[in-house]
Amino acid sequence: MKLGKTSLLLLIAGIIIVAFASLGVARAQQLQEQDRVSEELYLVARRLSTLRLEQLHTQHEELEKQLSQTTLQFEAVRAIFSQQIGSIGANDALFDIAQACGVEVTGITSSALLSGELEGVPCSVLTLGVSVEGDIPNLISFVLRVNGNFGSGAIDSVGINIPDETTEQRPAANIKLLIYNYYNYEGD
Repeated sequence: MKLGKTSLLLLIAGIIIVAFASLGVARAQQLQEQDRVSEELYLVARRLSTLRLEQLHTQHEELEKQLSQTTLQFEAVRAIFSQQIGSIGANDALFDIAQACGVEVTGITSSALLSGELEGVPCSVLTLGVSVEGDIPNLISFVLRVNGNFGSGAIDSVGINIPDETTEQRPAANIKLLIYNYYNYEGD
């Protein structure tokens, strides 16, 4: 079955929209969970002020467990953002993904590290421009894998060029990838 250009573009757009919608739903769920945990913490704090000493000790132990779990989660997230993913490491990852997806990397550009914020957290931001060529399904697979491979990165933009069938050019994609690295002003 051969799809026309319009159908292919609609299919690609649909896949990209579904991917971004999935990311949005996941983020919304994270925010709901954060709100729920904050509300529970507030309620626990209010109850602590009215409980007797014996009950305070029991709840103190329970809260210590929650704090320990939260600290472990924070350290895990911090480790992801603290990874110094330099241009070389990111390039290696991109080439590995390209090979796995059956596309050819035709160019990679990177910017200097810039200061920025991600959800209010201070970060350095590395911008990578990646150009690849290959079959359309492989290009889509590459974009999806790149988006999922960098835990502290996000695709900023994707452009896919589908040449006329009368030319010998291959379909190509240009991707702008932002990689965030956590840093702390106090030097942590």
